[in-house]
Amino acid sequence: MSTTDTQRTTEQPPDKLKFTFPSALTVLATVTIAVWLLAFLVPSGLYDRNESGAPIQGTYHRVDSGQSFVDRLNDLFLAPVNGLYGIQDQKSGQVGPDLAGDLYGSAGVFLFVLAIGAFITVVFATGALDRGIGRLAHRLRERGALLIAGIMVVFSVLGTVEGFAEETLGFYGLIVPLMLALGYDRMVAVGTIILGAGIGVLCSTVNPFATGVASSAADISLGDGIVLRFVMWVVLTAVTVAYVVRYARRVRRNPELSLTGFLPGDRDQDAASEAEEPELTGLHKAVLVTMGLVFAFMIFSVVPWASALTGDANARPYGFELGWSFPQLAALFVCAAVLVGLVARLGEQKLSSMIIQGAADFISPALVIVLARGVTVIMNNSKITDTVLHSIEGVVKGTSSGVFAIIVFVVNLPLAFLIPSTSGHATLAMPILAPLADFAGVSRAVVVTAWQAASGWMNLWVPTTAVTIGGVALAKVGYDKYLRFVWPLLALLFLMICGFVAFGAVFT
Repeated sequence: MSTTDTQRTTEQPPDKLKFTFPSALTVLATVTIAVWLLAFLVPSGLYDRNESGAPIQGTYHRVDSGQSFVDRLNDLFLAPVNGLYGIQDQKSGQVGPDLAGDLYGSAGVFLFVLAIGAFITVVFATGALDRGIGRLAHRLRERGALLIAGIMVVFSVLGTVEGFAEETLGFYGLIVPLMLALGYDRMVAVGTIILGAGIGVLCSTVNPFATGVASSAADISLGDGIVLRFVMWVVLTAVTVAYVVRYARRVRRNPELSLTGFLPGDRDQDAASEAEEPELTGLHKAVLVTMGLVFAFMIFSVVPWASALTGDANARPYGFELGWSFPQLAALFVCAAVLVGLVARLGEQKLSSMIIQGAADFISPALVIVLARGVTVIMNNSKITDTVLHSIEGVVKGTSSGVFAIIVFVVNLPLAFLIPSTSGHATLAMPILAPLADFAGVSRAVVVTAWQAASGWMNLWVPTTAVTIGGVALAKVGYDKYLRFVWPLLALLFLMICGFVAFGAVFT
């Protein structure tokens, strides 16, 4: 052993190599190369299309892709560019940045994600959301079950409308001591936070990062299927709240039943000694009202009200319907970010920096969407998308619509583990899954609901998500104990989700 090696050993032992799950960008870059290589082996083929562009079942036929090796290499090189603003030629169906035709890339969704990031960051910069939740917790501190339910419902609402998940990590410092002071254990705090926000994301109604991206990739409106998703959100949120409250009451009556036990000092806190109620100023109230109105208007602008109220998917839109999509919504949230900044009197310098910071913070999920769309461009240009669709067609052919919806849910469970980004998962999977719904005679909105339920269900427990593994670490709760706590609820939710998507497939 050399002197250098001896010094290294005595001064600081080398760190053991630990496996870390790759980021979503790395996963999708790997998927891009893998799909590009597979395109050389998978035969090219096409379906005949109807007037709306949907494939016609039973019309699949083999064709020559017409691509040389140089063409394929160019597709790989330009995949991210095409994923952002690739244009699809109407005659050949090829996608490229310098063609003429319809936008195939995800530029609209990309800008929408950045706009959402700017809006959320500005809202948090005002301190209004933190103060509002803190005030709710303080006012209900002597009514434990109501406090748990209140926090979980607030987190669930935020989860279902804007994908509130990672933001919950900032609330452990508030909620863990509060739950301990009320006689509960740390697991109650973990369940309140992770499951509260998680069930909202699982049952996303208009969550732009789940429902929005998936709906765009499935070529349907963000508002399609919102009635089913809303009912599903109400029922599953109630079940999840009841599950956490039931455990909390049991631990309070008999602390020995706690799955986590208590750390030194956990039992010494007193709810009566908590700090004073956080002040909610007039500006904070104005920001919270503005935030609520923005999301309410977003829901109003995307819902196909005639179809939702009459039950007829082909109903003529009412005169007041806006029918907005991602370009309009991107503009809405940019304007809303400015409006919140003006209401909160942030000042020009801080407001500008918060908008820039927010867009920068959300560049990662936005790039994930672009990379995932780039994969579909490679499949499209090599004409293997319809071949993959044809191979799956045989699996679902002849199944009932309810069974088909359950299959979509189950198939997406392992995909949600392999592709931890919901946006990337949606952009990658929907071009295949959505046409399958047409073959099965099922609304594409049901496929979106089944997909997001699978993604949300997995994210309640998989250790590759920062929300779960970071949450249990902040609360000082073992991950194995969390799994022991949550698995009965996971089993119940699994069965209920299957029931909902099957019902939706049959009756919508």
